Amino acid sequence: MKLKRVGCALILILVLLSGGLYVWAKQQLETPVLHSQSNQYVEIERGSTPDEIISKLSDVGVIRRGWLLRLYVRLSGTGSRMKAGEYRFPSPISPLGVLKKLEEGEQRLNRLTIVEGWTRWDIAAQLARIPELKLQSPEEALALMDDTSLIRDIDPTAKNLEGYLFPDTYSFPPDSDARRVVETMVKRFRQVWEGLVAKSPAASGKTPREIVTVASLIETEAKLKEERPKVSSVIYNRLALDTPLGIDSTVIYASKLAGKWKNNGKVYQSDLDRDSPYNTRRVRGLPPGPIASPGASSLEAALNPADTHFLYYVRDPTRNDGAHNFYENESDFARGVQALREWERSRNANMQATPTPSEGTLVPPEPNASP
Repeated sequence: MKLKRVGCALILILVLLSGGLYVWAKQQLETPVLHSQSNQYVEIERGSTPDEIISKLSDVGVIRRGWLLRLYVRLSGTGSRMKAGEYRFPSPISPLGVLKKLEEGEQRLNRLTIVEGWTRWDIAAQLARIPELKLQSPEEALALMDDTSLIRDIDPTAKNLEGYLFPDTYSFPPDSDARRVVETMVKRFRQVWEGLVAKSPAASGKTPREIVTVASLIETEAKLKEERPKVSSVIYNRLALDTPLGIDSTVIYASKLAGKWKNNGKVYQSDLDRDSPYNTRRVRGLPPGPIASPGASSLEAALNPADTHFLYYVRDPTRNDGAHNFYENESDFARGVQALREWERSRNANMQATPTPSEGTLVPPEPNASP
């Protein structure tokens, strides 16, 4: 009986100790602390492990008790969400506040990279993460992208700058503001566009807006530069036949415009059924305008499509670089889709994971046709 009471007492002590440790750890992780690096940038290099990142921040004094944040990251599984970049951490800031900034990402204004295929929402979010620009929210940057005066001669019908914010790496002086950054992206687009048009015959009968729209579709569909002229030919061939393009990236864009996109990489039936001029599963022809920022190779492919009879493409399951197989008829395409689905089922069975939609597959808009 005495041993039983002693055992119960020990268990109670352990429970109290563990509870006290939890409360202490929570307090340490959530309490902002002062540091001397608030005006300095800390560079987190690409390929850095979570342990290396936390050690670096501990060494410069941004966080204390790095072992505690390291333990939290391991237990929570958040290490994979840390992003490379150049960060300024306000003082005071809590360890969890530091982790939140690392998950959101941050870039220094004098080395700003805009990625090919980003939408204006992506670009606005990136600008809002740059401390020097002093933006209160991404919406503040989006408002600047409604000024189309810089492209009025190219696209007099444009309502915003989607498609005309050229993806590139830019350098800006520290005193630049967000308006100057946006204007620089547009000016860079004009330079690239004018250079390509000067050496390439414009696609027959297409306006600059239509060509940029095609280029944005190519950018979201083709990962390989060498495939872009062929993807371009598929788009133009289907347009010539008045066949719906059925491009899922336009479906996603329509959902974003409606504020309904779940942002998990999956296209739902509700997305496919959305009544929108951008939904190329339901509407024939091009969407009303660009859906992303195309790079130079996509613009060039839109101006100079390959000479083919291809009407379909589907991801090549034998390769892991985003390559596609191209088809001239629906029966061959159906076999390609079947091969991809069999590969996906086999992969998901091996991974014991839930099947996910395939990326970048152009398909006819029949029900259940999208992999």
